Amino acid sequence: MTEPLRLGIAGLGTVGTGVVKIVRQKAALLEARGGRPITISAVCARNRGKDRGVPVDSYQWEDDPVALAQRDDVDVFIELVGGSDGPAKAATEAALRCGKDVVSANKALLAHHGQALAEAAEQNGVVLRFEAAVAGGIPVVKTLTEGLAGNDVQRIMGVMNGTCNYILTRMESANLTYDQAFAEADSLGFLEADPELDVGGIDAGHKLSLLASIAFGTQVDFDAVELEGIGLVSIEDIQQAADMGYKVKLLGVCQMTGRGLEQRMSPCLVPASSPLGQLDGGTNMVVIEGDQVGQIVMRGAGAGEGPTASAVMGDVLDVARGTRVTTFGQPSGNLKKPKPAKTATPAPYYLRLRLQDKPGALAKVAAVLGEAGVSINRMRQRSHEQDTAPVLIVTHKTTRAALDNALAAMVGTGVVEGEPVALRIEQV
Repeated sequence: MTEPLRLGIAGLGTVGTGVVKIVRQKAALLEARGGRPITISAVCARNRGKDRGVPVDSYQWEDDPVALAQRDDVDVFIELVGGSDGPAKAATEAALRCGKDVVSANKALLAHHGQALAEAAEQNGVVLRFEAAVAGGIPVVKTLTEGLAGNDVQRIMGVMNGTCNYILTRMESANLTYDQAFAEADSLGFLEADPELDVGGIDAGHKLSLLASIAFGTQVDFDAVELEGIGLVSIEDIQQAADMGYKVKLLGVCQMTGRGLEQRMSPCLVPASSPLGQLDGGTNMVVIEGDQVGQIVMRGAGAGEGPTASAVMGDVLDVARGTRVTTFGQPSGNLKKPKPAKTATPAPYYLRLRLQDKPGALAKVAAVLGEAGVSINRMRQRSHEQDTAPVLIVTHKTTRAALDNALAAMVGTGVVEGEPVALRIEQV
């Protein structure tokens, strides 16, 4: 009889519980597809007595994930603890040192320490896989490292945080303010313990940096991701975008340019008729453009017990079959340190300003834009609100640098109230 592949699972939250359920309920299917039995030797979690809806008392228990990673009866260490440092990092490093394959759903850990962990995996002759860390149930990591390995990737775009997509689509469909949609998402349990990880674009930025590394053969560089959250997006922006035939999405884009690697995660306007524009609710979508295949669109559940546990088990079955793929698709020593590039690709922008209701205010704004080389395509002034007047501007194609110069100069005009909102209009 073929020896079983023995798992050690650190973390029995939503995803860990889902993995246990799959192993228990689909044992025959997993063995048939993996070529050997898949079993669980030991588990680790904060609360031993918690009712998780699935029995775990038949497994050995460890209170310390590092001890779990070092057990002789564990072949694959599954890290579902979370966090970029602390126990998750220590246990993953321990597992690699002990010659154990590692499967992780921890995007923060990989985004901050991916290069060092990839090197450790190769030095110890094991694999480190992280399909579940990016876009939940969408097999985008496997697609890039294997299915599209014969392509030069030109660009990756995506909606990679379901919570933000839920908030933005609820603002439009139910005419909710940002605060109302945020509160609704929170009541449904969609937000992280630190909501800024979601609405600030950090969670999605982690995922984008991992995809960029695979796509462009670079070391992970999360610190170079330009991050902008959705907190300044108003119902007015949502409505104006709809009037122009666009939807507002927290969009991640990475591409290699002559200036270097662009990585940005920011709210953008995308055509309502595009696949990204039609993406509603908590769903994720990743769009990959390759020189051989053209455009590939992948859509699916970006989080949750079933989808994320499914991604974990996909990696586990690869290990069971003996499939050995380097962490980022090629040897870690080949990964180049990227040259970060600020967004340089020209695009039109949507601007929302609040101007003081005084003669010449609009002329001053137009002059500042002109001096920065930013050309106005169309402009609309809304009804006055007390002593200010909302103004909406759509520019012709310009660079973000030129626009930032104009926005900075507007402060000196003395006619702009509050912080202007600038959203890139992305052609997808």
